[in-house]
Formats: sequence, C-alpha cells, structure tokens
Amino acid sequence: MNIFLTGGCGYIGSHVCKQLSERHHEVTVFDNLSTGSKQALINGERLIQGDLANPAEIADALKSQRFEAIMHFAASISVNESVEDPLKYYTNNTRNTLNLIEQAQNLGIGIFIFSSTAAVYGEIERGIATEEDPTNPINPYGWSKLMSERLIRDSYANGKYAILRYFNVAGADPSGRIGQRNPNAQHLLKACMKAAIGSNDSVSIYGTDYNTSDGTGVRDYIHVHDLAKAHICALEYLSRGGKSDIFNIGYGNGQSVKEMISTVKEVTGIDFQVNRCPRRPGDPAMMISNAEKARLKLEWESDYDDLRAIVRHSWDWERKLNA
Repeated sequence: MNIFLTGGCGYIGSHVCKQLSERHHEVTVFDNLSTGSKQALINGERLIQGDLANPAEIADALKSQRFEAIMHFAASISVNESVEDPLKYYTNNTRNTLNLIEQAQNLGIGIFIFSSTAAVYGEIERGIATEEDPTNPINPYGWSKLMSERLIRDSYANGKYAILRYFNVAGADPSGRIGQRNPNAQHLLKACMKAAIGSNDSVSIYGTDYNTSDGTGVRDYIHVHDLAKAHICALEYLSRGGKSDIFNIGYGNGQSVKEMISTVKEVTGIDFQVNRCPRRPGDPAMMISNAEKARLKLEWESDYDDLRAIVRHSWDWERKLNA
C-alpha cells in the first residue's frame, strides 16, 4: 500500500517506517523535524518536510501521490510539559490532527491509524486498563489525545480507523539501526541510558510514596519493535475488512521505576546516582494494559516481552549513538 506517515523521523514513527518498508509498502514521511532526524529514515523513505499547523502544506503533500492510508504519529508527548504548557498540546496534538483529518477527508483517503496513549484513561482504580474503561485524563497530554480520538471516530464513521493506545514505549531496533535520537526525550529508560553513558549525572525518581509494591510508579513497558509491529497488524486488519476500533498495545505486566533502574544497572554493569523527588502532577500510580483485543482481532503477537531485552537493545543503541 501507499502510506502517508506523519512524524516518521521520530522515535516510534521511524520504527514503523522500517517495518513498513521491509514489507514492501511505499512510505512517504511528513515531518517538520522539530524533534525528529532524517537519519532515522534508513530504507530510503520519501520525506516531505512540512508542518501539520499549515493546512496548505498538508494538502500539497497529500496530493503528491495517491495515498491509501494515513498513519499519524506527529505529536508532543511529555506529560510534565503538558501540565506546564497545555496550549502547546491542544494546538500541536488536537488542532493539528484536525488539520490532517480535514485534508485527508477532502481527498477521500479511507484508512486512518492513530497514535494515541494510555494517558486517556487517567487513574484506573485497579491499575489495569481495558478499552471499555472510562476515559478521564488527569493531564492535558491525555486530554489532547482523547479529543483527537473523538475527531477521528466522528470523521471516519463511514471510513476505517484504528486508534492504538500505547503504554510505555521503550527499547530500540534489535538490529541496532535506529532508536531514540532525541536528546531531550524524558522517558525513564532514556534518562537511565544517559546516566549510564555518562552524559547525565543522575536519574530522578518522581514519587516514592505511591500505593505500589515499592512506592514508585508502575508502568507497562513495551518494546518499540513490538509497538511498530502492532501498527502493521492494524493496517492489515483494516485492509482485509476489519471494523474500526480502539486497541490497547502493551504486554499486560508492570515494572516499577525502581525495577527499571535496577535492571539498567544490572544490564549495563554501571552504577549511577538516583535522586528521590516529589511526585509530578499528572502521573498515575499504576498503568498496565489489557491488550487481549489487539491479540485477538489484530492477530498481534509480541517478540520482546522481556525487560532485560528492552534495556539491552536500548543500551546497544545508546553506545552506538555516543561512539
């Protein structure tokens, strides 16, 4: 198929591009390169540099070929930043998604696959989210994504959409060709990698008094390879006539912040300083996925449901990046 993919020069988008190209799909990437890198496109994918804030640029890009599907990854993704600057998130995530949908609808592009987030659930009482659980975000990032979901569901009521709600994405391409390049990424594992490699002095734990086994937040860490694979499964599902739907993408098990840090120290063989800090606004205590729907309907199977593998691939990439 001929795919139009926004944010393909970023962390998740580039891994999806790689897998699409390996399956012989044609991929055109639309990216403003504000956080992404051209170096992330390793299989010769076509790049159009443009901004989703500009409807004319979107229209010109979409008219450049006959696209059959859109995969939308471009977004701002920091929970903490969204609390500090909510308008940035409603602008970059929600309004820009509306711009993209409007131009896609004008051209009759019938398949839309959206990069959403588990942050749309907010605080889940039992800590394990199913797609049927209420959505009540506790930060502007989650709200900006939930509003985008509503736009897609309404606009594509007569088309085909898949909304993928990610849990905590981590790791790097197992072959070592791509990974998280953004030096300002705020994910826990990236922070640990930077501490292990020596570019940061320490790692901070935000909150040690949660109602969890060790007092730190618990998350469902999913390998970026498996997350990318889920998008391919979603594309194939819709292409063969599957009904539009929302899918959680995660492993269904959780690791605490302390467990992640301990695993990084074990895999890398490097000790580093850990600072204990107060909780950050907008962070839930526990967020684990129930992803049975994706496994059943999308026929998605994970390859790297192993925290040590996730950390090892990240470490291999970080050393390559800093060689």
